Order: sequence, then C-alpha cells, then structure tokens
Amino acid sequence: MERFALQDLVQSTGGRLRDVELADARFSRISTDSREIEPGDIFWALKGEHQHGHDFVSQAREKQARLSIVATSHADAVAGPVLIVDDTLAALGQFAKWHRNQLDPLVIGVTGSVGKTTTRELIFAALNGPFSGIRSRKNFNNLIGLPLSLLDLEPSHEFAVMEMGASAQGDIEQLCHIALPEIGVITAIGPAHLQSFGTLDQIIKTKGELLEQLPSTGFAVIPGDDDVLRNMSGRAGCPVIFVGQHEHNPIRATEIHADPDGLRFYCQGHQFTLQINGRHLIPNVLCAIAIGLELGIPIERLAEGLSQFVPAAGRGKRVQIGSWTIVDDTYNASPLSVAASCRMLRELPLTAQGQRLLILGDMRELGETAVMEHERIGKLAAELQIDRLLVCGEFANDLARGANQNGMQSHQIAAAPDLETLLAVLDCWLEPDDLLLIKGSRSTRMERVLDWLKIRAESLEPQPATSDV
Repeated sequence: MERFALQDLVQSTGGRLRDVELADARFSRISTDSREIEPGDIFWALKGEHQHGHDFVSQAREKQARLSIVATSHADAVAGPVLIVDDTLAALGQFAKWHRNQLDPLVIGVTGSVGKTTTRELIFAALNGPFSGIRSRKNFNNLIGLPLSLLDLEPSHEFAVMEMGASAQGDIEQLCHIALPEIGVITAIGPAHLQSFGTLDQIIKTKGELLEQLPSTGFAVIPGDDDVLRNMSGRAGCPVIFVGQHEHNPIRATEIHADPDGLRFYCQGHQFTLQINGRHLIPNVLCAIAIGLELGIPIERLAEGLSQFVPAAGRGKRVQIGSWTIVDDTYNASPLSVAASCRMLRELPLTAQGQRLLILGDMRELGETAVMEHERIGKLAAELQIDRLLVCGEFANDLARGANQNGMQSHQIAAAPDLETLLAVLDCWLEPDDLLLIKGSRSTRMERVLDWLKIRAESLEPQPATSDV
C-alpha cells in the first residue's frame, strides 16, 4: 500500500522538487540505506559516521528509487529526480512529526541509562492486544531511528512506544519535539556515555527533558525506589505515577521470586509470571503495568500479555548450550546494568557440580571514570562470591584488581588482553553444568563467546560409531 503522498512530503519539509515528472505520486517506503532500496522507494541521503548518503544517490537510482531527498549543499552534485531540502536530517524529523500528527496515536516515550529496550518491549507486550500499536524498530532511538520508527505508523495503530536515547544534553528534547509523547517513562539513571556527557548531573538533566516535554494531560511513570528519579519528578508538568517495591509506591511488587523458570510477583493483588531472569527488571515490568492500568486494561489481561514476553537475544535471555546454561546479556554494558547482571548471576541456582562464571568485556564511553567503574564491578563480583571471573579488553586489569583486592583469589580470575586469550582460558575452566553470564559494551562484540560455546558443545557431542565393512 502506498501510504505517503509526495506533495505531503514537499509540504512538511519545505523542500523543492527537481526533475520529478509526477508531483502527485505516492510511495510506501523510505530507506536511508541504498543497498535496501526497492523499486518505488524514497532514498533519504543522510550523513553517517563513516559514509555520506549523498555518495549513494546514483546507486539508489539504479535500484529504481522514485526520488532521493538531498541537501541544498549537495544538490548540484547529484542527478535524477530529487527533493532538495536545507538539511536532510532535520527534514526527516519534520516529515515524521507531520505523519505522527496526521494519525494522532498515543505516543509513549521511554528513556533512561539502562533498560530502555526491555521496558519498551514490556510496554508493547502489555498494550498489544487490547490496543493496536507499534514500537521502535530494533535500537532505533536517535534522530534518525526515531523518525523512521514513527513512519511505521498506520491509521489502524492506536499507540506507539518510542525508545529515546541520548549522548548529549538536548537530545531528548529534540526527540520529543518530533514524537510529541503524551506518556513518559524513565527507567534508571547511571554513568553511561560519560565521555560525551561529562558528568552524571548532565545525564540527569538530559533524561529529565522527557518529563519537561510531557503535556499536562499526559502522565509519567518513574521507579519510585530510586531517590534520583523521585527528585526529578518535580520537572514534570503532569501527574507522575511511582512504581517499585516500597510501600510509598502506588504500583508495587510484593512476594517476589526469581528462579530459573522466570520472575514471579504480586501486584494489585494479582500474580504476574514472566519469562525473564533478575529482580532488577521488576521496575521495568511495573512501568508497563502502570501504563496498562492507567489506560483501563484489566489487570488479568495485563498479566496474560506480559506472560508472553520473551527477552530479545543479547538482553538477558537465558539459553542452553550443551550442558551449560548461558545468560546472554551481550548487547551492551554500563556500570548499572553490569552490577544488576552480577546480582542476577548470584541469584540463579546451580546444580551440585556447576560453577558461576562471569565473562565481561569493557564498559565503554565512561571517560575519566572508566578505571574506577571497572574496579567497582570487580569488587562486586568478589563480594557476591562469583566462582570465576574472566575479563578482556583495555580495562581487564582494573576489573581483575578490584576483584582480587576484595577477596577473590588469583586462581579464580583471568584478565586477558583479547578475546582469543580469554577463550583459551575458558576452554580450560569450563565444566559440565556451569552457569555463565556474558556481557560487554556493544563494540566489544561479546556475542562471539556464544558462537565459540556452540562450536565447543558440538565438538563434545558423542559421534556415531563407524565400522569398516
């Protein structure tokens, strides 16, 4: 279905058409990647971290793109049908905002230092069924990804859960100007992207921009057991709902049980059972419950929807590889999320002969606090009495030092300069029925440990007997 009219694109962006024969044409898809272009698509030329989209306009034309969106500064260098705008990134946001306003869904914005994607997916699981809606694509949470996600909206959609990321002050405010959220969720705040933010105070100010942008007719949901978040609530010009485990929270979890089968607790007198591991996810689940209740969804229906939730690969999903149980938390890492994962590893039960192995790559973008934060994680691993600690990367020695100085013995720790060395040690340490948690910042690509484990498990499987006849 051709969902967009070219004239609407022109009007919303203030652009100028050149070499376009059918000004009343319609289209259904927008792509910022020329390799993904299909006949009739719109190619949006954006400047990337390593490449510039304007260099691929000719490739998009060869793949039969209907036209390309280009900047005035590059218009003379490209040929074919184009829409010329002052700034292609700003124009993408303008068009997404126009499209959002034409359909007027209930937009829910989710931000925080950790847990954004999981919370987004939990909210979607809670609302999808009673209502029809969408959520952000993958990890599309910046000034490119959020507009592209909003453009997935169709007339039948009643809500959109939009993840909002930030690397500098003002980023969340800009995203709110595009998405116009009516409900806001802040998951948690801690040291992440300090290299670009500079200080934790700057992170707090930036995440709080979501609260400031909410309309008076909307509402915010905040984990109320976090003093930093409670103190931020005054920045909202709308009602704020607090969730957590303490009695001062209107939406509260009690009788919490975390085991290999998942997470169980009571809320508002009803039992919830989810296929996730770790008590640290309780506030995330409660945020979804709070929104559902506020929108009038019966609590039984919310429990049913959330029971179907399955975490995505790399976000705390438990998998079985051979005799080993793996917690795949490889998508990303920050001090808050790694500390939560360490506690989750300690909570999960072992068989009689198994051991707990914590396998970590670097936590990146921590600036001047990097050494201190890695030492703190090592200290926590020792305090939790993790059996084995395997670390690799630039800050491996800092992690190891933090663990060793706080009681973990040297023979329990391996600090490797690279992944290959870490895998060699892991090969020596692995025993049947071990429990492994694997985590690291995205750029460390710690999912390669899972790939190695799969190959290792296959090599240990008994081979069928053969005979010469």
